[in-house]
Amino acid sequence: MKPVATSLLRRFAARGVFPAVLLLSASGLSAQDLPEVSGEAASPASTQFSSSVPTSVILGVTDVAVVFGQSAPLSGPNAQIGLEARLGILAAFNEINQKGGVHGRRVQLVTLDDNYEPGKAIRNVKRLIEKDGVFALIGNVGTSPVRASAPISAEAGVPFIAPVTGAAELRARWQNMMHLRASYDQETEAMIDHLLNDLSISRIAVLYQNDSFGRDGFEGVSLALSRRGAKVVSSGFYERNTSAIKQALLEIRQGKPEAVIIIASYPAAAQLILWSRFIGFNPVFMNISFVSSNALARELGSKGGGVFMTQVVPFPTSPDLAVTQAYQKALATVAPETEPGFTSFEGYLTGRLVTHILEECGRNLTREMFLDAFRNAGLIDLDDFQLYYSEGIDQGSQAVFLTVLDEEGNYRPITRLTDAVNAEITGQDTNNPL
Repeated sequence: MKPVATSLLRRFAARGVFPAVLLLSASGLSAQDLPEVSGEAASPASTQFSSSVPTSVILGVTDVAVVFGQSAPLSGPNAQIGLEARLGILAAFNEINQKGGVHGRRVQLVTLDDNYEPGKAIRNVKRLIEKDGVFALIGNVGTSPVRASAPISAEAGVPFIAPVTGAAELRARWQNMMHLRASYDQETEAMIDHLLNDLSISRIAVLYQNDSFGRDGFEGVSLALSRRGAKVVSSGFYERNTSAIKQALLEIRQGKPEAVIIIASYPAAAQLILWSRFIGFNPVFMNISFVSSNALARELGSKGGGVFMTQVVPFPTSPDLAVTQAYQKALATVAPETEPGFTSFEGYLTGRLVTHILEECGRNLTREMFLDAFRNAGLIDLDDFQLYYSEGIDQGSQAVFLTVLDEEGNYRPITRLTDAVNAEITGQDTNNPL
């Protein structure tokens, strides 16, 4: 970071204001391009501060700003998920700040890198609450990191908004946690429904990550099949933050599945698909939304044709929704060379959601008031994307969407799996994936 920029950031920090700085390279998002404005370094190029947030802003609210905190992977094999989620929030915050903020306050974001590891997420959340004094947590990424750090925020009474996870165990459990996206149970239910009804496929295998995220998804698939008198024919797992899937692939093949549901992050998902096609194993592949769509498409390239994915937000470039048009404009303002994507769109909707709730709260803002505004919200319309919250309903959206990759690496929205079959999108390939 240049000395002048560092000096300015230190002056902002001294006043309890945390500018959400985001630098983007033409080649795409990088952790080195995301300097922290508070807390531990997200990369060697990050700026660190030795002093904590002043006592006067311990609740994350000053006369001029409301400060939110996020723990997400900004480095490591799953960095793209965190980088894109953060970018979407920043796009929404910048959009509202350009209009004067919320009740005269700018909305700011402090993001700390957890490398998609629960232990680091715990440390980050403690720091964000106890030292950085954020008002609320927003858009934290991953089931295991969120699950590990949730008790800390609950004990402190800090709102925990829209974590990027669909885990069932996190729904209706924490009084301070509000969700935006549909659950993994809803995604896997949609997958099984489409496979059986669209393609008459019942022999289904699962690749899953060996942690609470993967096991939650695996259980969702198993329950959806059992409701229909079927079961998973084979399965394999891999360890978090790796892409070591070869043993899992061998175990999956033994069940002779017609389809493989993938509950994984993008490096492992891509390796499974690439190696499967290389050895001539070509079932239908279906990925859960957490995989990070844009990152998976880049990993697969031309070999991704015919790979399906459930999504929890509408198609980000749809011309039919006002919110997608707003998102594209907001994204272009903060990152003009970054392509729209599902993960950053989810982040944008998260940013829009919290600013909407802030508007409802008025100027005299407290954490309890903020949570009560969710519980009493009812229907929220974010430019044609609707959410609903009430007492006992902590998940705003129940919607699951279906997409497919074509041979050019582009996603297409579809309503049935047969839409892709009829379009002859296959992606079968015999070239070595390495």
